[in-house]
Amino acid sequence: MDWDGFAVRRTLSEKRGMLRGRGLACYIEWTGGDLSETVRIEADSDGIVTLFSGTQNMGQGLGTVFTQLLSEKLQIPMKTVNIVLGDTKLVKGLGSFGSRSLFVGGTAILEGTKEFLKKGRELAAEELEAAEDDVVYQNGFFHVKGTSIGVGLFDLASKQSQKLISTETEKTVEGRSWPNGCHIAEVEIDPETGSVFLARYGSVDDTGKMINPMIVDGQIKGGIAQGAGQVLLEQSVYDSDGQLLTASFMDYAIPRADDLPEFQSSTFTDAPCLTNPLGAKGVGEIGTVGSIPTIANAILDALWDQGVRKFDMPAYPQKIWKLIQDAKNLRK
Repeated sequence: MDWDGFAVRRTLSEKRGMLRGRGLACYIEWTGGDLSETVRIEADSDGIVTLFSGTQNMGQGLGTVFTQLLSEKLQIPMKTVNIVLGDTKLVKGLGSFGSRSLFVGGTAILEGTKEFLKKGRELAAEELEAAEDDVVYQNGFFHVKGTSIGVGLFDLASKQSQKLISTETEKTVEGRSWPNGCHIAEVEIDPETGSVFLARYGSVDDTGKMINPMIVDGQIKGGIAQGAGQVLLEQSVYDSDGQLLTASFMDYAIPRADDLPEFQSSTFTDAPCLTNPLGAKGVGEIGTVGSIPTIANAILDALWDQGVRKFDMPAYPQKIWKLIQDAKNLRK
């Protein structure tokens, strides 16, 4: 973020008739909601392993991450994994809230794969007429130690009465996760119009261990954009009769790409969460948690020398312009 270069950038802004401010916020967030989740894992005779989870995919990439977890733990190709989320008629679950889906739901998947493979070894031992302790699993195949005798996972499923192997597992993690971080923003304000421009943004977030870094990066940056929208643009407006005037995206302002700078975001992963075996921390909300006070602080910093000490979100141009004028009149 070039902290030391801020004074130069502020001077350059002033030469253009603009106000420039810098804001910083450090956060630590409690995440988890309910700490229990249930999963069902089924392998069928068609060569597909299906995971049923009560968590809900809302764009945060759960299907991809859960596929990665199941593929890794069962040592099978990702293309053979099917994910079914959010249908509590199929498996009980509590949904996605409180940044719980990975570190609670993912932990249930880890425990579920253990129970699934345990049942698989039991069935394979019966099929192969061997002691269960002598049956090992590797790359989708059960075999008797020290021999070439074995049976594939999906072949074993085809030999069952319902043509599948199925287990259901409920798991409770030991405690919450506590993601934390520091965000920095710079804004420019046009005092003649009150328009606020988000000029620079940087963040460092402690995410614990990441299963899919690209998805985590996307969640953080998406959260920052959402926070910018709350500070600068978003508001539900009603008329005197209580009619909502901002009922569609035609009227409700949300940030677009040209409202945002390039985000200089990085993550710290050397402090894995100790309350779950994944070492993961909930990251679904940290972008918004960090960005809202950061951008608000930057606006106040830019307005400080104008005599403005507070503002109510969103920072609409007409609102900021009036605050500047009111403060100017008080100084007369």
